[in-house]
Amino acid sequence: MTAGERQQSPEFLTTAGIDVGSAAIKVAIVQGDGNGDETMLAGVTQRLRRRDPLPVTEDALEEALEKAGVRRDELDYIATTGEGEIVTFRTGHFYGMTTHARGGLFLDPEIRAIVDIGALHARAVLIDDRAKVLGYRMTSQCASGSGQFLENISRYLGVTIAEIGPLSKDADEPEKCSSICAVLAETDVINMVSRGISIPNILKGIHLSMAGRYFRLLTSTKAEGAVMVTGGLAMDIGLVAALREIVEEQGANLDVRTHPDSVLAGAIGAALWGGFRARKLKKAGLSFSSGSDS
Repeated sequence: MTAGERQQSPEFLTTAGIDVGSAAIKVAIVQGDGNGDETMLAGVTQRLRRRDPLPVTEDALEEALEKAGVRRDELDYIATTGEGEIVTFRTGHFYGMTTHARGGLFLDPEIRAIVDIGALHARAVLIDDRAKVLGYRMTSQCASGSGQFLENISRYLGVTIAEIGPLSKDADEPEKCSSICAVLAETDVINMVSRGISIPNILKGIHLSMAGRYFRLLTSTKAEGAVMVTGGLAMDIGLVAALREIVEEQGANLDVRTHPDSVLAGAIGAALWGGFRARKLKKAGLSFSSGSDS
């Protein structure tokens, strides 16, 4: 089937996925026929920076549409995930575990688990080869395993988020953070600075502490084989390296992976599930309506 024939097929749809997080908005534009011939046309991430999420979502969607060369009225479905139920123009909403699972599998068909690390929480999700969720574990309400905690530490240390990963990889004697409580962990960091511990060694210690929590989540789900890190911290090379280090030390049968678009996994998955839902509705002769689909 040629590109023109695919686009004329009723199965060939263009969908948008919007992942509304606590710290950033992610948007993905996807085209495909629902039978494995899907392509991400564009992906956009915009940090909220304490702004109203609704106008930021509008801006991010328009930016993604411009990059994709798609008009808004050409979208067959707008799917949201995360905190996307606040988006009034959505067609439907999908749960975060299912969207990250589907998006992660789209980026790497070999994975059988994901670790989604967001601004406020982290979770390990066990999946099958069709992105069906088989089990999951989440961090507790304590924020010490989250992106927000790491951002607070970076401010105290006077480094940017982009600098955290490379600095962590420069560590020679990491000082492991002893507490799993975010407040007490920040006290630990203050004490480390007063003792003259270098910033790379502080950051690597924090990364090891966080990675230890993610490793325990993975093992509790009985994950094996390829695992993808998704969410806002997927591009923190120091954190990913720390997780791989712990996996190697423990001799676990886990292959920790990332992808250049890992941060967009939730948005990609939302767009793909949106396409799936749109095809079902079209076949049934039903109109689209807002609501939670899965």
